[in-house]
Amino acid sequence: MEETKHIKIKDFNYHLPDERIAKFPLAERDSSKLLLYRKGEVQEDTFVNLPQYLPEGTLMVFNNTKVIQARLHFRKETGALIEVFCLEPAVPHDYVLMFQQTRSCSWYCMIGNLKKWKSGALKRTVTVRGQEIELTVTRGEMHGNSHQVDFVWNSDEVTWAEILDAVGELPIPPYLNRETQESDKETYQTVYSKIKGSVAAPTAGLHFTERVLEALDRHGIDREEVTLHVGAGTFKPVKSEEIEGHEMHTEYICVNKRTIEKLIAHGGACIAVGTTSVRTLESLYYIGVYLAAHPDASEEELHVQQWTPYEYAEQTRPQGSEPDGRPEALTTVEALQNILDYLERNELNALHTSTQIIIAPGYTYHVVRMMVTNFHQPQSTLLLLVSAFVHGDWHKIYDYALEHDFRFLSYGDSSLLIP
Repeated sequence: MEETKHIKIKDFNYHLPDERIAKFPLAERDSSKLLLYRKGEVQEDTFVNLPQYLPEGTLMVFNNTKVIQARLHFRKETGALIEVFCLEPAVPHDYVLMFQQTRSCSWYCMIGNLKKWKSGALKRTVTVRGQEIELTVTRGEMHGNSHQVDFVWNSDEVTWAEILDAVGELPIPPYLNRETQESDKETYQTVYSKIKGSVAAPTAGLHFTERVLEALDRHGIDREEVTLHVGAGTFKPVKSEEIEGHEMHTEYICVNKRTIEKLIAHGGACIAVGTTSVRTLESLYYIGVYLAAHPDASEEELHVQQWTPYEYAEQTRPQGSEPDGRPEALTTVEALQNILDYLERNELNALHTSTQIIIAPGYTYHVVRMMVTNFHQPQSTLLLLVSAFVHGDWHKIYDYALEHDFRFLSYGDSSLLIP
């Protein structure tokens, strides 16, 4: 673990010219380039041909989160514009209940132009389904790096989901350096997005179209979905010299019982679409490990801490290795079975918890065998995750992409990584 904690983030830097950052998506999602990395070899194709590179009968897992229109703007009587960026539900804390709220709710928010909003309520009139609603916001206590903000509106019929849809703005990534456009409402969502809650898209999924999904089905690829609501922390740069000083953001995850059953049926192995799916799937292993020792834990207690994987690796020896006094690590199927047993004991159809996992060189993957992902920012935790997956070979992948005109970041091109 110490070796991982002392990784220097400057070793994960590369030159990314601004013109290589895709400011807008291609007209056809699946016409993006696809970089193929297979056991050290690199080649390229078009994304629409992805299914032919996947072994028949494997399981592919997607993140079905939906980006919410999380940015709200209010103008003070002085004329100052205040932006309230909803990050995570406060009251109620449950995402599903939150979007059903009428009259009031509270969120943890980032506030733009904070110095101009010292105190007092801000108001604006919004029109929802032909009704004029007065929306009032009041700033509360600090919560980490965000503020708790209370929203109140004068209607028992209009839900918070409807208010966001009416007046919220889709939060596209800051590095696009442009205003959100009407077209982003469609192009910055995956075609299979369902569960509202993210403030950033799981962008590896943006390349999939109905024809690619149908081709996967024809190719005998089993498909399942998980939910990880992507937080603004996904864009948080690593500012510490060593990654030990970087605190990972916490993200809410939900995995259905059926998905756990499918993973077990596939021997605990799958293809992950996107780093958010990777973080969810790999967290499952450590949730199963925790349940082995704490079978009666609450879902809240199943939260995966940042350094848990590395602590567990130090305390156990790999499966099948020579005895050295430490217990043998759980197999992936054993860990998943612990989750399934837990769900059945508690009569739950899905697991709802959270993760703060950091995946960096030194991490051993347990569930993910192949990964579909975009090209990530220099010195980011996502680049650390990729490096851990390809055993440090990320330079070869990124050098090829830069030399062959691949488009980078959220609206950029894709890769299939097979270590």
